[in-house]
Amino acid sequence: MNLAALLIRAARARPDSLALAHAFEPHSDYRTLAGRSAAIAGSLRASGLRPGDRVAIAMKNCPEYIELLYGIWHAGLCAVPVNARLHPVEFAYIFGNSGARTVAVTPDLADALAPVCDDLPEVERMLVVGDADFRALYEGERIGLADVAPTDNAWLFYTSGTTGRPKGAALSHRNLMHCTLGYFSDVDEIAEGDAVLHPAPLSHASGCYSIPYVVRASPQVMTEGGFDPEEIFDLIRHYRGSSFFAAPTMVKRLIDHPAAGSADVANLRSIIYGGGPMYVADAKRAFELWGPKLIQIYGQGECPMTITSLRREEIAEVDHPRYEQRLASAGRAFSNVEVRIADQDERTLPPGEIGEIQVRGEVVMNGYWNNPEATEAALLGGWLHTGDVGIIDDEGYVTLKDRSKDMIISGGTNIYPREIEEVLLTHAGVSEVAVIGRPDPEWGENVIAYVVAAGESPAPDALDRHCLDSMARFKRPKAYRFVEALPKNNYGKVVKTELRDLEAEQPDP
Repeated sequence: MNLAALLIRAARARPDSLALAHAFEPHSDYRTLAGRSAAIAGSLRASGLRPGDRVAIAMKNCPEYIELLYGIWHAGLCAVPVNARLHPVEFAYIFGNSGARTVAVTPDLADALAPVCDDLPEVERMLVVGDADFRALYEGERIGLADVAPTDNAWLFYTSGTTGRPKGAALSHRNLMHCTLGYFSDVDEIAEGDAVLHPAPLSHASGCYSIPYVVRASPQVMTEGGFDPEEIFDLIRHYRGSSFFAAPTMVKRLIDHPAAGSADVANLRSIIYGGGPMYVADAKRAFELWGPKLIQIYGQGECPMTITSLRREEIAEVDHPRYEQRLASAGRAFSNVEVRIADQDERTLPPGEIGEIQVRGEVVMNGYWNNPEATEAALLGGWLHTGDVGIIDDEGYVTLKDRSKDMIISGGTNIYPREIEEVLLTHAGVSEVAVIGRPDPEWGENVIAYVVAAGESPAPDALDRHCLDSMARFKRPKAYRFVEALPKNNYGKVVKTELRDLEAEQPDP
C-alpha cells in the first residue's frame, strides 16, 4: 500500500479539516494538501524521475515539508529526509550515498547547499522553498497514485553517525505502515481534531509520527523556531488535544522553564518522548507538574519508533510496588514486534539476564542502503541487533542499561553508566551528567562523570557520599569533570565519543 493513499483517504473523509498550520496561522485543509501533493507528484515525474528514485529533503520544519513528502510517495519515489542542522560535508555524504537526483531545501540552507549540489553529479537540480521552480511544483498535472509494492522503499533514514559514516536505513511502505499501526495500538489514540505539534525535526521521529495524524485527518502544526518552551506552552493553550514528540532533553527544558508550573496545559494530551534515556527524576517532575501526560517509546531508525512503549497509565501508577523500576524501564514490547535479550552466541536469555536487545517484525528495515555487509551484521539470524544492552523482567518490561559501546568494564566487572547517571541526577547540585570510561592500566577502565552543575558546582566529596548511599563503592566515579554543557548531536543525544576525546587530553585523576 502506498502511504500517500492515507492522505487521499483523509481528504475524502474530511476535506475541510485543518491539515497544516504554521504556528497560529492556518496553511491548508486536507483537500488542498492532497491536491498539492498530487500536483507535486506529477511535476516530479514530469522532470524525469522514475519510481524508486530518491529525493532528498534538507528543510527546516515547514508546511511545505509535509506537502513534498506525500508528493514524493504519491509519485512512487523514495524520500531522503536529512536533518537541517547538519554540516555541508555531512549533507554532501548523504546526498551522494543515497544517489538523490533532486534536493529540496529551505531558503536558510540554499547558499550553503548550492555548491554541495553543484559538486555532486547525481544531483540534477536543487529546489528552494518559495522560489519559482518550487512554486511550479504545484502547477503539475495531478497524477494518479503510483502502484508500489509493500516492500518498496519509502524513506532512507540516515543514522546520526556519531561513531562513523551514517548508514541509510531503508524503510519500506510496509515498515512505516506498521509503525503507524503500532502508534494506535501501543502509544496513543487520536481523537477528531486533536493536533500534533512539530518542534522536533521532521527528518526524524516527528516525521514518522506525522503519519498517524494524516490517518485521522488531524491538524499538524509547525513551530516558528524549532523548540522554544514559551512557544510550546502558547501552542498548547491554542490547539485542542495537543501532542508532540520530544527528546528527553527537550522535556527537561520544559520542566525547568519558569512557566512550567503555571502554564495552562488543559489542552495538552501527551508528550511522547524517546531517542535517549529519560531519567527517573525528570519523569517524576513532569508527572508532578502536568499529571499523566508522558508516554515513552523506544525505537531506532532501523525499527522506526516501534520496539517498546511505556504507556501513560503505567507512568501514572505511582502506588505500584515496582513503580520506580517501571519508570526506569523503556516499557514493554509493541504488539507488532518480538523483542528478546540475546547473548554473544545468539541464544535467547531468560528474564533478568543482561544481553543485547534484539527485535524482529514487519516494522524492521529492509536493510542499509547499498551496504550489504552492515545489513548482514545488523539482521543476523532474522533479528535486528540494536547494539543496546538491557534486560527483560518477568512482566515483560525492558530496561536499557546502555549502548554496548558505552558499557564500562572495570576490574573485570561490567558497569552501566546510566545507573550512575540516575543516582547523580538526584543530587540537587546536578543538572545534567554523562558517565564514561577512562582507560586504566590496572583496572581496565575507571569511571569518570562529566557534570553540568545546577548553580554552584557541588564538592566532589559530596557527590561521592551521595553515590555511596545508593551504589557499590567500585561504581562511583573516580573523578568529576564540571562543564558548562554536554556535547549533543542534532537530536539532543549526548555524544560520548566527544567526551572520551576530551578525557584523553586530561591528566590522570
